[in-house]
Order: sequence, then C-alpha cells, then structure tokens
Amino acid sequence: MTDNAIYVYQSIARAIRDHDVGTMFGLMGDANLFIIDHYVRGCGGRFVPAAHEGSSVLMALAYAHVAGRVGVASVTHGPALTNCVTALTEGARGSIPMVLLAGDTPVVNPHHLQSIDQREVVKATGAGFEQMRSPETATRDVARAFYRARVERRPIVLNMPADFMWCEQAHERAVFEVFDAPGYVPEGDALDRAIGMIASAKRPLILAGGGACGARDQLIRLADRLEAPLATTLKAKGLFGGHPYNMDIFGTLSTPTAYDLIAKTDCLICFGAGLHDFTTDRGKLLKGKRIVQIDMDARAIGKNIHPDAALVADAGLTADNFVHWLDEAEIPPSGFTHELDVPSLTTHPSDQRGKTNTGYVNYIWALEELEKALPKNRVLVTDGGRFMTEVWCRISVSDPRSFVVTANFGSIGLGLQEAIGASVAAPDRPVVLFTGDGGFMMSGVNEFNTAVRLGQDLIVIVCNDSAYGAEHIQFRDRKMDPGLTLFNWPSFAEVATALGGHGIAVSSADELESALDAIRNRNRPALIELRLDPNDVPRMRI
Repeated sequence: MTDNAIYVYQSIARAIRDHDVGTMFGLMGDANLFIIDHYVRGCGGRFVPAAHEGSSVLMALAYAHVAGRVGVASVTHGPALTNCVTALTEGARGSIPMVLLAGDTPVVNPHHLQSIDQREVVKATGAGFEQMRSPETATRDVARAFYRARVERRPIVLNMPADFMWCEQAHERAVFEVFDAPGYVPEGDALDRAIGMIASAKRPLILAGGGACGARDQLIRLADRLEAPLATTLKAKGLFGGHPYNMDIFGTLSTPTAYDLIAKTDCLICFGAGLHDFTTDRGKLLKGKRIVQIDMDARAIGKNIHPDAALVADAGLTADNFVHWLDEAEIPPSGFTHELDVPSLTTHPSDQRGKTNTGYVNYIWALEELEKALPKNRVLVTDGGRFMTEVWCRISVSDPRSFVVTANFGSIGLGLQEAIGASVAAPDRPVVLFTGDGGFMMSGVNEFNTAVRLGQDLIVIVCNDSAYGAEHIQFRDRKMDPGLTLFNWPSFAEVATALGGHGIAVSSADELESALDAIRNRNRPALIELRLDPNDVPRMRI
C-alpha cells in the first residue's frame, strides 16, 4: 500500500463520518464487516447492532424522524437485503431520508450463492438505488447517496460490491451540498382565487399535514386572524397543542364533536396535507366545501382530490401572505370560533373502569389511565394493528417529531425496532411503544433484548387480545367462526423479564394500578401486557 492510500472499506467508513454521521445501525456480514469495524475503531462512530437486517433499517428510519437528520444503516448482500424489503417500503412511503449501505456479491463472481439483482429488489420498494461504480469513485458515490436521500426524502440504497473493499485508494473527501431553495411565495391568479375563497368563507378551517410542521406559528397567526379552528392530519399530530381552538386529528380519527364541526365548514385551507381517504373519510368530509391546497411539492397537489385553488408554495410564507392581503382588504374575521364547543373538541367518548369480562382489562379505560401516568416528555411510537387508532386518539404527544407512526405501508411488527431507533435519537427522553400481540410476536421478541443491551428508557405496552384482531372482526361480521385467528401466545410479561426487562401482566383494573407504579419506578425496559377480550376491543376508525 502506498503512503497516501488506504483500503476502500476504510475510505467508505471515513466518508460516512465526513457526513457527520455519529450513529449507524446494522448487521454485519461478509461485505460490510470491515467498513463497520473501521467506522467504530478508526473513526469513532457508534454502531448499534440489530438482531435482524430489516430491524436496522427501521431503527434508522425512526432515528431520522426524531433527530431530524439522515438515518444510516448497513447490511450485507443477498438475503440480508431481501430481509429489508418491508422496512425500505415503509421508509419510501413515509418519505423518510436515510442511507442503507448494502453490500453486494463480488463483481468477479456472478455465480455467488447469494447473488441476486439487488437493483430490482430495491426498485420494487420505492427506495432509490445508487451503485458504487468503482473503488476510485467510492467516496463520491457515498456522497451521492446522502445527497439523494436529503433531496428525494426517501431511503437510498448504496450498492457496494464486496471485492472493492480491499482495493487501495487515496481518500478523497466528498460532501455534496444540498441547495435549499428559498420558500416560494405565490402570486398571480391562483393566489387571487385562493384569497377570494378564504375571504368569503363563513366557516373556514385550517388543516396542517406533515409538510407544514415547520410553520406552526404562521398557521396559528392565520387561524387567529380568520377566527378559524385548527386541525392536523395524523402525521402532524401535536402541532397545535395548547391552542384553544385545536381540534387535534382531522378525519376518521376526529372526536364526534370535531367531526360534526368539520361537516359545517365551508372552506378548508390545507397546508402540506395529502388529503387521502382516511383524512377525508373517503371524500365525505369534503362535500360542499371549497378546498384550498398549499404544498411545496407539486406532485402532492391534486394527488387524492382536486382542489378548488392550489398553490405550490411554502406553508409559512403563504400563511403570512394570506394574513397580509386579508388585512389590506380589511376582511373581517369569520367569527366561526365563537360557535365552537371547545371542551368537547378533543374529548373522545370515555368508558367505565370495570366494563369488561373477567380476566381482561377495559381497553379504553386503560388508555385513559396510561395517558395520565406515562411520562409527559415521552416519544410515542405505534405499531400497526386494530388497537392503534384508539392510541392515536387518546395518547397525546408534544409535537409531531415526538410521534413515530409505523403504518406507512400498513404492516404490523415494525414498532419495537423503530422505538429503539427513536430512543437512540433521544436518549434523554422515555420512549413509549404501543404494539399488538401479533406485531410483538412477529418482530418484537427478537429485538426487545436489543433495548435491554442498550440500557434504553423504553416502555412497551402490548395490547394482547390473543388474536389477529382485524381478521377476527371480519369473521365475526360475517357470522363465521373466528377460531383460526386466535392464538395461545406465551406470557409476554414473562418473556420480557426473561430477556432482561421488567414484564407486568395486567388482567384487571387493580393490576393496572400496580403496572402504573412499575412504570413510575422503572430502571430498565418495561413491558406492560394488557390482556384484552378479543370480542370487546373497539374497531379501527379507518
């Protein structure tokens, strides 16, 4: 090796640190083990090993969301990459920027046992694919992957042939700057149309989606000027917390009072919201209303519904522009907020402490008690399953970044992995995960000990109805035997304790009180197993 040359695996590790990456998740194998070793020993990086390759991608996705930066994971080739398909799809559907450093089999050995067309595998997920072209271009290919992840806001898989790793190459630092264009302020006929609709509205409502989370203050200013209530999509949950006219989640997850109020509105001013079927209750909530849609991404305009006025523009600057022109024209406020029954806007129907069969705990009551007892500075993570909609409605968050939804692809079994990633991103805050029995059995069991090994402040609530609940409902609705959906799982509380955590089973109201005490006095990852009657769990609201 020449004096100024290093091995490519070392150069790749340095390139990762050049992008200010202090934490990488992953699983080591033939094609990436030397990169990871040098990243830790030679570059001072932190490596968080997962038990399954897909878990490492999910951890990186949650890390990216909570930390507000590009997440990074690494796996080897072949089956390691195919194990990441669901996780990559979740990230692509959720528009989460991350880089997956994936090994590939040696170029010189096309008949390698684990050789597959990795580009085609990645393309099917919706993630981006970046090929490492040669040993000489390694650092620039790394830089290109990070650049694309930030610009395209999706996972980018960097494909790294194993036979490049021990080639000699001088390290060339390469970091491609992302040029942030200034927020666009609209003008012209489209702006005039939008302002005309807003000015003439008698009952306007401001709706913010995930694309408007950085514009909280400007949207509140517009709402106060219009005397309009505020609501969010699920992705922006918590954005308007503390505002007197906050309606919380808009759509099928609204409270009965908020749902009725939405029906009365005549103009929805939507910022960074996709307006899909769950938000609009399959279009029912848009009938008889004018829709003004504002989004920085032109592809989002009209994707699910065709608005009456649309602006490809920055949410905050547009809200300020609306206020300016409303003031210039001396348009009076709507007075809509004076009609609101404020206390019931965000209050969902309650339930009774003992209203369930013996041997089970009432789910709604348990959620209400957990909402009061869980740490206030929590990060909330939810898995998929029929239990999740009630959690979304009844467990609060302080802001959208403190809320991780793992349902972008409609999968179950992704929650615990993302909870671990969230905890790595926010080590000084407790992370609370709600998961179902099926989801926990699918993937939670193999990663719970990872949280124990990392010493994380993690509280897992397993909603155990001993069934695959959505399927159980469908059989019952058709008056068919749901027996095939039922499972005699082991005690998740005992499993958690065996894996090094603290497990508590809850099958009565009194036992829940003991579990809440255990949460307050926790000193290691805790798991609360809520035993639920499969015939008495509320239906999903989507």
